[in-house]
Amino acid sequence: MQFTYIARNTTGQNQSGELVAETREDAVAKLRQEGLYLLSLEEADEKSSKSLAATRKKRVSRKDVIYFTNQMAIMVDAGVPVATALEGIAKQIENETLAEILSCIQKDVEAGSDLSSALSEFPRLFDKTYVNLIKASEASGTMPQMLNRIAQQAEEEQETIQQVKGALIYPAVMLVMCIGVCVFLLTYVFPKLMPMFAARGAAVPTPTKMMIFVSTAITSYWYLLLLFLAAVIGFFFYMRNQAWGKATFDWCLIRMPVFGSMLKKLAISRSIRTLATTVNAGVPMLEAIELSAGVSDNVYFKQSWMEISEQVTTGKQIHEALEGKSLFPPTMQQMIASGESTGRLGMVLNKLSDYFDRDVKIAIKSATTLVEPLMVVCMGSIIGFIALSMLLPIFTLSTSH
Repeated sequence: MQFTYIARNTTGQNQSGELVAETREDAVAKLRQEGLYLLSLEEADEKSSKSLAATRKKRVSRKDVIYFTNQMAIMVDAGVPVATALEGIAKQIENETLAEILSCIQKDVEAGSDLSSALSEFPRLFDKTYVNLIKASEASGTMPQMLNRIAQQAEEEQETIQQVKGALIYPAVMLVMCIGVCVFLLTYVFPKLMPMFAARGAAVPTPTKMMIFVSTAITSYWYLLLLFLAAVIGFFFYMRNQAWGKATFDWCLIRMPVFGSMLKKLAISRSIRTLATTVNAGVPMLEAIELSAGVSDNVYFKQSWMEISEQVTTGKQIHEALEGKSLFPPTMQQMIASGESTGRLGMVLNKLSDYFDRDVKIAIKSATTLVEPLMVVCMGSIIGFIALSMLLPIFTLSTSH
């Protein structure tokens, strides 16, 4: 069995680690033989399952994590010890799951663990970027400033994501309304008119024949359509969980009309903001680039960042590694080159991050402005075609008598 432990050595310092033993008693005996005073001992699997169970009880939102970060920044800046701050926030926070998680983190900190190590036990809430920034602040003694920076970055990112979702809501609502109206016309209105057309023996125009076929398919074989829809949805989720499917989906996203450009700018904005924050926090460059790759949430951007990381490993500068990367605009390469040549890369990355944030907001506004008339035209054309296919036979009947 594998155990994780926290113990105090002969010099009075706390240390943590892992060891393998057949039983808990054997693990305690081994640590005592090494001259360690045991503070806590847990099975590695048990500890990970506890943290996983805690995060599954009730969903912890991004807003809850931002609130916790802001509160920690205020309390640590005021001189409150980290463990005491965690205890105070856990008592006043409304989300019971987060309160329980903070209590677990507090116990680890009181046992001698660093805050960054304690946070890393809950990767669903505190990702690698969060943990690495806290770790860097612990080394430099700038935890209050770093917590403020993390909270500000998370709030800006949350605001941007909400704006993107808001831009996508309108076309989604319009699409649902269009489908609803079409289904109503084809399943309720059309079946009532078809007997009249048949009784009068009028010639049925081609658009009407097409709609009669669709109406019959929906009303008579609706179960087959539901099975087909379920199969499509199932295949979509299966595809999203496969590497090739994720790559295909991400490729379609960044190349789709209207919204593709906006999503590309969003991926760049998130990556550059993370790179700026981590570089300014003192995180090693290669690690900062890898963290930036992780937050882009797109296979192709992640692959490009990892290629940049490999080239930086060989001695190239970032702006040199950016050459030939079509996903990134030339402006980005030029500004980074300027920062690297003057030794002010951190400041330039901050400005570049602000620039791309503004660019994303402009792209969101442009996409929203453009999609509204497009959706109206598409929706009107589809419903108009169905209405025309119903009216054409009526016109034929009225002119023939």
